[in-house]
Amino acid sequence: MERHVLEKLFEDDAEEASAAALAVLRGGGTYNTSERTRPAGQHVGVFSYRLQRARLRGTEPFGLARAVQLLREHGRPVRGGMIDSADGTHTFVFYLTEDDSALVACFHLPHGPGQPPP
Repeated sequence: MERHVLEKLFEDDAEEASAAALAVLRGGGTYNTSERTRPAGQHVGVFSYRLQRARLRGTEPFGLARAVQLLREHGRPVRGGMIDSADGTHTFVFYLTEDDSALVACFHLPHGPGQPPP
């Protein structure tokens, strides 16, 4: 997927995590997308568990609760991807529709305890 196409998908999304991810992408971040799609439910299960564990530790990755909700509502296969900041301090996980026509969900994956999104 070309950078300008991915940027447009993030521009069209109103979620806060998507705006932060777009800033990282435009700031020289690198990105990749999976070649394969997977059922959204697989991701919901994994990230629901991670969200519960994070809350028990008193933290919550930026946008993760909303991403779980959006993936659950989407209910169809998604293609995953990641955006890494140019300085290596931030990573965003995102999911696109099966045909890459829309962004389904995005969240910040912290690299250290209590690390805020950019």
